[in-house]
Amino acid sequence: MNDPLRSGPGPSPRGQLASWDDKRAPQLDLIDDCVHCGFCLPTCPTYVLWGEEMDSPRGRIVLMKQGHEEISAPLVGHLDYCLGCMACVTACPSGVQYDKLLEDARAQVERNFERPPADRGHRRLVFELFTRPGRLRAVAPAAALAHLLRLPRLARRPGVARLAPRLAALTAMTPPASVRRSLARLPTRFEAQGEKRGEVALLQGCVQRVFFGHVNRDTARVLAAEGFDVHVPRLPRCCGALPLHAGADPQAREQAKATIESLERYETVVVNAAGCGSAMKDYGHVLRDEPDWAERSQRFADKVRDANEFLAAAGPRAERRPVPMKVAYHDACHLAHAQGVRDQPRELLRAIPELELVEPREWEICCGSAGIYNLVKPEPAAQLGERKARNLLDTGAEAVTAANPGCALQITAHAERLGRVLPVLHPMELLARSIG
Repeated sequence: MNDPLRSGPGPSPRGQLASWDDKRAPQLDLIDDCVHCGFCLPTCPTYVLWGEEMDSPRGRIVLMKQGHEEISAPLVGHLDYCLGCMACVTACPSGVQYDKLLEDARAQVERNFERPPADRGHRRLVFELFTRPGRLRAVAPAAALAHLLRLPRLARRPGVARLAPRLAALTAMTPPASVRRSLARLPTRFEAQGEKRGEVALLQGCVQRVFFGHVNRDTARVLAAEGFDVHVPRLPRCCGALPLHAGADPQAREQAKATIESLERYETVVVNAAGCGSAMKDYGHVLRDEPDWAERSQRFADKVRDANEFLAAAGPRAERRPVPMKVAYHDACHLAHAQGVRDQPRELLRAIPELELVEPREWEICCGSAGIYNLVKPEPAAQLGERKARNLLDTGAEAVTAANPGCALQITAHAERLGRVLPVLHPMELLARSIG
C-alpha cells in the first residue's frame, strides 16, 4: 500500500510537542482495561485484511499508550487505518471502551500532528461539503450529470483508481442524485394517525436530508402511522458525526452544541442514520469537560433513539401488508456495534408478511464506508466493500436493507463493480411499503 504514514517516516508532530497534550488524552485506566486476549482480532477489518498486530484494536491501544510519551508517524498511520467500526467493542469480553479511546486519540492527532497539505485539504473539502446540506443541494445537479455520464462507474475501474485514488473514490461514491428530490423539503410536522401515542422529533441530517430525503419521509410516515406526531425541524444542519469520528474535534463539538440547542425541547429524538445516532448518543462523552454542557449533553443523549429501536419498543399498531421480497440484512456498524441495536430491525422486518430476511456471512465485518474512511483510505475501503458485496450477493437476495446512507452508497457501488445491481433499501422504506 502506497501511503506515506504507513510505509515511510511521513510528516512530524507540530512544533516541539512530542506527546499527547493534557486536553482529553486517551485515559490510561481505559487503556489498561485491555488484557490483549485477542478476541477482537477476527472481527477487526484491517487485521483481517493484513494480519498486522499494530492494525488490530489491541495493537492500536498499545500505540495510544505510547502516545502519552511520543507521537510518531507510524502511530498516526495505524490509527488512520482504523475504520472506527467498533466491532471490537462487541467482541471484547473485558468491556474495553475502544470507541472512547479512539475518539480522544484522533482528536489529539488532529491537534498535534502536521498532516501533508494535500491530506489536510482533502479532509477539509469533505467536511465543508458533506456536513452542509445547502452546499450538497448546490452540487446535486453535478452529481446527477456525473451519473448520466457514468463517471462513478468509470472511477471504479482499477486503472483510474490507481492514478488518483482519492479523486476516484470521491467520484465513485457520488450519490445517485435526483435534482427534484434533493431540492424537496419535508413538511415540518406529520400528524399522528388514529389515537395519538406521543410526539417525537426526527433528525433530518446532512447527506440523509439531501440524497436520502425519501428515507426521512418514509420514516416520518411510518412513525405517524404508528400514532406519533412527528416534528421535522430544519435545524440542525448536521449532528457532527462525520467530523467527530474523524477527530475534527472543534467542528464536532460546535455541531453537537447546535444539535442540542435545536432539539433538546423534544422528549424523544428519532434518528434513522446509524452514524448520526451513535454520535448523538455519545454527546455526554464529547462535551464531558465543559461545565455548561456536560450534564445538558448527557440529558440530551439519553433522549436519542434509532428509528428501529424506537418502533420496536413502541410495538406495532398499523396493519402490515405483504411485501414479497427476499432481502439480506446488513448490520451497519454504528447501529450494531456502537449502539448495540441488532435485534430490533430484524423484529420489525420479520413482522412484514411475505418478506424473507436472510443473513450474509461476516455480518460483523465493516463494509468499508465508515464515515469518511472510503474517501480518505480508498484502497482498503474498496477491498472491504467488494468483500461485503460478495457476501450479500451470495445470499441470493434481490435487495439489501441497511440503516445508514454511507453503507447504502458503498454496497451499491461495489455490487455494480462486480457487475450486479443490488438495490439497498432502508428498513423504514420497507415498513412504509408494508403499511402503505
